[in-house]
This record gives sequence, structure tokens and C-alpha cells, in this order.
Amino acid sequence: MAFRKALKQTVIIGGGSLVTVFGLSQLIEYKKTQARLARVAAEAELRVPFADELPTRQAQLAALQDPEEFDVLVVGGGATGAGCALDAVTRNLKTALVERNDFSSGTSSRSTKLIHGGVRYLQKAIMQLDYEQYMMVKEALHERANLLEIAPHLSAPLPIMLPVYKWWQLPYYWAGIKMYDLVAGVHNLKSSYVLSKNKALEHFPMLKKDKLVGAIVYYDGQHNDARMNLAIALSSARYGAAIANYTEVVRLLKTTDPQTGEEKVCGARCRDVITGQEFDVKAKCVINATGPFTDSLRKMDNQETKNICQPSAGVHIVIPGYYSPDNMGLLDPSTSDGRVIFFLPWEKMTIAGTTDSPTSVTAHPIPGEDDINFILREIRNYLSPDVEVRRGDVLAAWSGIRPLVTDPNSKDTQSICRNHIVSISDSGLVTIAGGKWTTYRSMAEETLDAAVKTHCLSAGPCKTVGLMLEGAKGWTPTLYIRLVQDYGLENEVAQHLASTYGGKAFDVAKMAQVTGQRWPIVGKRLVSEFPYIEGEVLYAIKEYACTAIDVIARRTRLGFLNVQAADEALPRIVQIMGKELEWSEEQRTAELEAARKFLYQEMGYRSRSEQLTKTSEINLDNQEVARYKKRFHKFDKESKGFITTVDVQQVLEVSLSINVHIDENALHEILNEVDLNKNGQVEIDEFMQLMSAVKKGQVSDSRLAMLMKTAEETLNKRGPVTVDRSGGGF
Repeated sequence: MAFRKALKQTVIIGGGSLVTVFGLSQLIEYKKTQARLARVAAEAELRVPFADELPTRQAQLAALQDPEEFDVLVVGGGATGAGCALDAVTRNLKTALVERNDFSSGTSSRSTKLIHGGVRYLQKAIMQLDYEQYMMVKEALHERANLLEIAPHLSAPLPIMLPVYKWWQLPYYWAGIKMYDLVAGVHNLKSSYVLSKNKALEHFPMLKKDKLVGAIVYYDGQHNDARMNLAIALSSARYGAAIANYTEVVRLLKTTDPQTGEEKVCGARCRDVITGQEFDVKAKCVINATGPFTDSLRKMDNQETKNICQPSAGVHIVIPGYYSPDNMGLLDPSTSDGRVIFFLPWEKMTIAGTTDSPTSVTAHPIPGEDDINFILREIRNYLSPDVEVRRGDVLAAWSGIRPLVTDPNSKDTQSICRNHIVSISDSGLVTIAGGKWTTYRSMAEETLDAAVKTHCLSAGPCKTVGLMLEGAKGWTPTLYIRLVQDYGLENEVAQHLASTYGGKAFDVAKMAQVTGQRWPIVGKRLVSEFPYIEGEVLYAIKEYACTAIDVIARRTRLGFLNVQAADEALPRIVQIMGKELEWSEEQRTAELEAARKFLYQEMGYRSRSEQLTKTSEINLDNQEVARYKKRFHKFDKESKGFITTVDVQQVLEVSLSINVHIDENALHEILNEVDLNKNGQVEIDEFMQLMSAVKKGQVSDSRLAMLMKTAEETLNKRGPVTVDRSGGGF
């Protein structure tokens, strides 16, 4: 009954007296105006100690060691932890936050990149008359609208298509999606609509045509999750919170209550992971916002406490942008095993995922080959047969651990909580666990309300609704034009800087180096095919980046978009950071190795390289073997049975149409992709394995294969190469 009443109230929104007078669109504008006025009033009351320049990490560590007690110490620098810090500091509470790795290094950077209410949760709410799930969707839709407003540079509405292949499903899905619009109410982004078969194929040409009836398009939000997390954390620092990454909690500090004799948590012993220095952070309240590691901190408080976290792994893959339209996602509501798969354009690439399988808690989750192949199989089910979905097109893959939880206070401790929980231990440790990215702000608000009440903190009301995040002020959709005009940046680079840093993009542009070319005037790219520039590495250090991984994974998103490109950019990134942070040669080498290990294990490079290693059985016919042997011997002129960087460079130098000199380090990297036994050369059997993998679609963009094919075609057109043209036989 409660659920039906809630639905009835939602429907009545359209028939109230206010709507009768103004109409629905006027009501929406009225509500938005009221929200803006409330935001302006709230922001006017807030003091911004670091509006111009953020304190350095060293200054933040010094602030954490202030002998004066903090009101709140937040442990965990993901979306929820950063949200708690921002909520606390804007309530005029003295706030600290520590994160043992980097901000957003865990689950918060490995999401589906959606800001959504949860269409599937609403379906369950309706089918099962579940009021709790209904309210969860309603809250998430409210938070979706808020997040899109407070960080417009990092987020935007995204249309998502739901293809329909059976006539009876069309009204069924349409009713469900319309209910989704209705529950959003004044926070609805855009109205959903139905497309005919022809229109659906016009919008999404890659879609499978057979048996397609039509499609329904609805709207959700999309964002750059790691940058959004960072914006929340940096905003809290602007308002005066002492925050530090690479600062882990060694143990919780406790004191005995003189009145009750009970032990109470009063802070934490912390360690700077980079220097090894340990220090105490004293606080009236400690908040546990550690995501999948929730139970680790709870057991620091009480070894006897039962685990509440039930981690689930979600794997995503990145494939080239041509797999999807630029501005249209796709939802497969019923995969072969009942899971939901999203297929979304993101950063000019395409993301597909996610899987959902039980896992163990680890700081370094690795995407499994089975999960990658499951996603590829599902993609093939709804893409046209004309589109060959190849394993080799997977440019990156990652696994994120979703921290599902059971409520420790519920009678049925086995059932997983659909939303989030806030629990307070006997010693006063406040734990926030579960939930999802979209609702981080409301979760933080609920957590701080509980903390203020439990620990009798002197705090004002929550002020984070409508509070603009780092970079949001000063951003406009046309800001990138000023960057092009004022600084001489490439159009693509300017658009990237505007959509990543918002109003702070000008600070990044000022750090960009002169190219020495006619155009662009400034902005040297880290890799040619991505708009990330060297100036961003310097700016990343100001944003508390401490390692090369921080730059490729979270300050830029290169590691999540293309592991090979990220690997190419690493030497230059380490060089820039090493100079700025005064790293020794040993430190630079260690940073390079650590970053490559990260790409290899956590970003899918291992799975990618294993496609060659596992192709021990060469699947080529006699004609193909003869053709590839001939190609190989054009490079191996001395019939050594292997080729080196010198062999490749010599062939390129004598080819008039190529006529380029490729840097020796770049050539070494190209050969290293194929050099399975890592002996510095490519044997003929390794080359045959490569071509077999290319044939099977397991490898699609091998630079060596493409380079050798182009060189062979050029040499065939020119005829035999004379001795004098090749340096007298040198």
C-alpha cells in the first residue's frame, strides 16, 4: 500500500495547483531558480581559505599533525569519503581526510561512468511492489540532477537506446521507461521517446537489423568518474579540509571515557606511505569510508566484529570509438545469463560492461579473460554481423570492486542491502558502506548527520546541494574557444582541457610549453592520438599526483583508454615528474616499472599480450605462410632467422615513400610487443604467431605488423633496392 501511495503521489505532481497555473516546464524552471537562489545563499556563507592556490601535499601533512583536535577524520578518499570531507568542512567542522593510495584509486575510478537512478531497480520496485527500491531510485534521480548541475564540465546527459526485438516488449519497456521519467519529476533530464526500426538504425547504424522492431531512448547522465572524485576532494581542500593521499591508517587511537569506562575512538595513527613517517591525527569523530576495505577498518576497531562487505567484481572493456555513435549509448537489459550490459561512448572511445561476480577484496583487481570474452560475446549479440567484434580491439580493460554490504543491525544478516548503511560501533566509529557513485552526496549527508548527533559536534546544516565543485565556476560550453584564441591551443586539446578542468583550464594552459611550430603555438601532446599535453603532468602535481600511475590513470585517463598509448607516454611523464619532484635515477626507474606493472596487470595489458602467447598453434595456410616468410625476409636480409630494430630502421630508410627515421626507443617498444621470449629480437616463429593472431582477430593493431606490411608494399612498387641507394651495402 505504501508503494502504491508513493506512486500515486508522484503522478499527482503533474496535476497540482502550481502546475495548473504555470505548466510543467514553468514549474521545472521555477524549481531550478529556487535551487540556484538557495545555492547562492549557501555559498555566500562559506569561507574559502584556499580560493587562489591549493596548499601543497607537504603543507597538508603538516596540517594533519596539528596538535589541536579535528572534529572529523575521514578515512578513505573515494567518492563517498571525499563527499564526507566536503560535507563536514562546509558545516564549519574542522576536517581531515586520509587515503592510503591516491584519491579515486579504487572503485570510484573504475565505474561504468554513468550518473543514473537505476532503471533495473525501478523495474524490480514495480514488479515486486518494493517501496525501498522505489525510494532508492527516486533519491538517485534527485542526486543525478544535482551532480549534473554542480559539475557541468565533467558531466552531461547521455541518451541510451534500448533495442526491442519482440513486439510485446515495446509497450512493456515503454511503460517502464516512462515511469522512470515520471519518478524523476522536475529532475527529469529529457523525455524518453520511441524510435521505429529505420530511425533506430539511423541513430545506431551498428545495431543488428534482424528481427528489430524498434527502440526506446531514455536519458541518464555520464561523467569522468576519477576527475569527478578528484574535484570533490579538491573542493574540500579549497574550503579548508586537510587532505592527504598516500597516507594510511596504521591503527585507531582510543581513549577511555571517564564516566562509563568504555573505550572510544579518538583518532588514528597514520603513516606517510612515501616517506614512511608516522604521526597521530586526533579527532572527535572518525568516519570509515573505505569502500571494499570497510571491514579492515572495522576490525581495527574491534577484532570480533563480523564482516559486512560482500565484494563483487565488475569488469569493463574499452574498444575503439567506431563501435558506437558519438552520442548514443546502448543498454542490453537481458544478457545470456541475466546481467545488464551497457555499451557507451566515452572520451571518444566505447566502454562495454559490466560483469557482476563474487570476488575477494584486493587493492589491485585484475580483469579476467573470461569476463572480457563474456562482454565481447554479448556485444556480438546486438551488433550487426557486418561489424566484426575482435578480441584484439580491446584497448584496455579493468575490474572494479563493488562493496555490497549486509546491514549489521538487521535480523537477516545474510541479505544484501540494496542501498547503503550507516552504522556506529560501540566505540563511536562511524561507518558508511554500500551505495553507488550517483548517491555519494546524500550518503555523505546522512553520515555527517549521524556523526554530529552521536558525537555532539557543533555543526551547521548540510550545504552541499547545489555547491559547485572544483572547476565548475567559470565554465561555459564555449570556454574552449577562448583557450584556442588566447593561448594558441589545438581545438581538440582546448576542448579536452575545458571539459576536464573547467574554469581551471586556463591555469593548465599557462603551464603548456611552446611547440616551436606555426600551429599549435603551445601544447605538446604526450601521444599523438590523444589530446593530453605535457603541461597537464605539471598541473597534476599541483593536484597531489605523486606517481606516474596517478597521472595516466586518474589525472588523465590515458591508462583507461589505451594501455599501449599510456605505455608510450610513460617515459616522458616520468621525465617531467622526476625533474619537478627531484627524483633520483633509481626513483625514475622504479616509477616506470611500477606504472608498467599497473598497465600490465590492472589495465588489461597482460590479457592483451597473452593473445599472442597463447597462439602457439599457428593457424595459417601454405600461401599465407609463404607470403609472410617473404615479408619477413625483406627485413631479415642476412637470413639470421630474426630481426632487430636495426633491420627495421634500415628498410624504412631506403623506402622513399616512408622516408622516416623512427626513434630507436620507439622501435624497441614496437618489437617488444611481439618479442615473446624478451631476448631483444623477433624470431620468424614469433612473427608467424603474430600474423596468425591478426588473422584470428585476437590482435588488431600491431604496429610491427602494420609497419612491415606498409614497407613491403612500398618496396614492391619501387622494385629491387640498389646497393648504392642503401649506403653501399651498409
